[in-house]
Amino acid sequence: MTESPAYIILAGPCGRQFETILSINKTKEEYGPVFIAGPVRIAMKMNHTARYITRGAAIAAIYALLTRLIWAFGSGAIQLRISEAMCVLPLIWPEAVPGLFVGCLIANLLGGGHILDIIFGSLATLIGAYLTMKTGYRLPEVKSPKYWLAVFFPVISNMLITGTVVWYAYGFSGFGISESHAWSYLPLTMLTVGAGELISVFLLGTVLYCALKARSK
Repeated sequence: MTESPAYIILAGPCGRQFETILSINKTKEEYGPVFIAGPVRIAMKMNHTARYITRGAAIAAIYALLTRLIWAFGSGAIQLRISEAMCVLPLIWPEAVPGLFVGCLIANLLGGGHILDIIFGSLATLIGAYLTMKTGYRLPEVKSPKYWLAVFFPVISNMLITGTVVWYAYGFSGFGISESHAWSYLPLTMLTVGAGELISVFLLGTVLYCALKARSK
């Protein structure tokens, strides 16, 4: 005769709710399905929302700070924005998507760049981060081909969008060329912006991702 699973109803004073929440996983393993009473469910949702907002805000602040500290290297046709390494964070935390967008927007606003760069440069980061999350959220290992596909999206979105905006707004400058808006320099601008993004995300971002995954084990 098969025994039916036990059902645990979690309730109680607010002071005990978080202690109960911490033991839910163990309770599931030992007793089966768990029904969570209304007050506890509300407390859990509030706690999750608070963590979501706090982590997202922290990511935005760190991104903006890193970008501003090395602004000279993170803008223009030839750029290496170290903060873009954080574009791997949506693989771990979904709240990193709005966090990265807000952080990039703040950094671009403080940088006083062209309005198109402020808007579309930030959108490029948002699109890349979102597609990274949708493709590889909670991937287990870096050796997975899906990981490299996921982190490729920030590279391609910035190469196409930011590269075009930088060429249009500022012109290509570098390699002895001074602010040229000639169409022939559009592919070159895309290439240099994409190369900087590739280094930031594929190299520095992967180091960051591995460090965070190792810490979580």
